Amino acid sequence: MPDHPTVRAAIRLGCRAPSVHNTQPWRWVFDGTALELSRDPDLQLAAADPTGRQAVISCGAVLHHVRTAFAAAHWRTAVTRLPDPDRPELLARIEFEPWPEPPIGELRRADAIDRRYTDRLPMEAPIGLTSVVSTLDKLVAPHDLSLDVLTDEVRPRLALVSEQSGALRRYDMEYQAELRWWAGHSERSEGIPPSALISESERARVGVARSYPPVERSARRGDLDDHARLVVLSTGDESPLAWLRTGEALSAVLLDCTASGLSTCALTHVTELTAGRRLLAGLIGHPGVPQVVVRIGIAPEDGQRPPTPRRPLTDVLTER
Repeated sequence: MPDHPTVRAAIRLGCRAPSVHNTQPWRWVFDGTALELSRDPDLQLAAADPTGRQAVISCGAVLHHVRTAFAAAHWRTAVTRLPDPDRPELLARIEFEPWPEPPIGELRRADAIDRRYTDRLPMEAPIGLTSVVSTLDKLVAPHDLSLDVLTDEVRPRLALVSEQSGALRRYDMEYQAELRWWAGHSERSEGIPPSALISESERARVGVARSYPPVERSARRGDLDDHARLVVLSTGDESPLAWLRTGEALSAVLLDCTASGLSTCALTHVTELTAGRRLLAGLIGHPGVPQVVVRIGIAPEDGQRPPTPRRPLTDVLTER
């Protein structure tokens, strides 16, 4: 079994995983033999995520990140998902065996964890997307998800849905208060700091983007309209297991894109409302439940952003 320092290092690295509003709604328990992942209901977004769907997707992302970190430490992980029907918050139990020679892909993705970030600014078009998508298809298939690349022709329709989603929420005071609580504050170990947000003028050049509280007016990448490609991750049904698998597949997509030199931005606001999911279901052209949209592109060289904050390890890991 991995010793406690190895577990701490893997959890610390794996918790760089993205989560809705950077809520980090996960809790880990290591008993010296197995590692358990639970969803923290106290960190569920009551207004934006009343069913807990996005929280479970977030936990799926950290599950995959942590497994990737263990692979780089030469530990193979066997996962039992939703292992106890009487404990719905318990999402996964991980057991270990030595892995002397993990695949190079696992090492590439583990190396990308600290470099991955959410790029909300306009991006240039990705190069070699066909080859990248072929790899991404293989990564999401074991999680029972499909990946579809949207054509540029449908982008205006999706941008309109994105804008309508924000308009529908504009006068939802509970939603707006929740958004202001989690976004735009400095010196916190949770939430989205101002450095990770974009201005209204920048968002207008992206088109498909969540409307966060505005930051000081800025025109970064001012000569660039967004040319990122949009991909959709879909499941076969709506269930906690499907949501958990969505997060795992999303993590694999984000890390592999980062390892390939691409920038990404995961979008869940388009799928928060029924209308958005219905539109996306029509656009992908086959049965499935759209769960997440991902922007994939190339970020111009415009300086390194500070990493978004994370909770202290003692807040997310219990060792027994």
